[in-house]
Amino acid sequence: MAKAHNSQDGPAAPLWVSRPEVLHRVAYSVAALVFTGQIVAVILRGSDWPTALSVLLAGSGVALSWWKPWAGLVVTSAASFAVTAVGHDPLSVWMMAVLVLFSATLRGKQPLAATGIVAAFFLGAFMTVGGFRGGAVVGAAALFSAMAGGATGAALRIHRDHWWTLEERAESAIATREMEATRRVTEERLRIARDLHDVIGHQVAMLSLHLGAAEIGLPDDAESCRQALVSARSSARTVVVETQRILALLRLGDDAGGDEALRPTPALSGLEGLVASFESVGLDIRASIDLPSGFVEPSVGVTVYRVVQEALTNAYRHGEGTATVEVCERDGRICVTVENRVGHSPRGSDSGSGLGLVGMRERVESSSGRLMIDSHDGRFRVHAQFSPLGAVVR
Repeated sequence: MAKAHNSQDGPAAPLWVSRPEVLHRVAYSVAALVFTGQIVAVILRGSDWPTALSVLLAGSGVALSWWKPWAGLVVTSAASFAVTAVGHDPLSVWMMAVLVLFSATLRGKQPLAATGIVAAFFLGAFMTVGGFRGGAVVGAAALFSAMAGGATGAALRIHRDHWWTLEERAESAIATREMEATRRVTEERLRIARDLHDVIGHQVAMLSLHLGAAEIGLPDDAESCRQALVSARSSARTVVVETQRILALLRLGDDAGGDEALRPTPALSGLEGLVASFESVGLDIRASIDLPSGFVEPSVGVTVYRVVQEALTNAYRHGEGTATVEVCERDGRICVTVENRVGHSPRGSDSGSGLGLVGMRERVESSSGRLMIDSHDGRFRVHAQFSPLGAVVR
């Protein structure tokens, strides 16, 4: 049975929430005391063997329910027939059956079905072999005690699950808060880098082309103008080089200052630590990371890291079960695959805006890679391919 984790930003969970087995043990301890008391009463009163057997039948049902809740519930409830038939007061057997019912519904068994079984045996014994002994008050007590046991167990289970859901959402918010901020900053850097590449890069290339054409068209005696054009073309090449350097800084995030600048740049070597960070917040991951042995363009390493980070963030927030991560070199390309089963409901407070996938696609395209995202048979899959040297992947 899963256990709740205490939230660092909220009140600590009650003991019965953080350790749900406590309530089960309390219920069975009370049932054991009732059974022991009845055995002692049978011995002291010198009751006949049918009475002793009926009490032992109820006790065996309680013990059986520890491993087989449904079977134990039926045996304990059915013991009310035996106890009532021998003329013994069935109150103790009712108590044991209600405690077993409480434990069963707390464990997640169907409360309506379990309560119906207990109530049917109680009322059946009361109206048949009991001959309506005790009148309507006893019948009502039998019915409402069964309803109370089932309703209490089901209500506590719902409250416990609600508490766990709130704690899980709080942990998810804490775990993804910094990732979300980093992702948004990175997306803005990539947008600026893309604008610089598309606008400035194109204009500088056209400028260099026109300067070359002007140089070719100069007369032979215009040496000073030719030197000026050569200098201008050299300056244009310098602008291209500096622009590429700025683009690299934007993609790598080297323009961060303060404490952020002291952090190591995300790279392929940090993938195992990234996977471990997600495992520490509760995501089950099956990872296969085989890093390329040759040179990898730093910007490509950053993009691979960010793709895995974004995909695992989505798996944690919107998936369930085990997420698989595979990073390997195949046919001269770096292949990244992250796959998980789609959950029924997100861990976070909403279902997400979809901007993470948009940013992932833009990030992959900025590194000349190829990205494929698909959802099939209830599984969500992210697959990306890159050239280690940053060449265009077709």
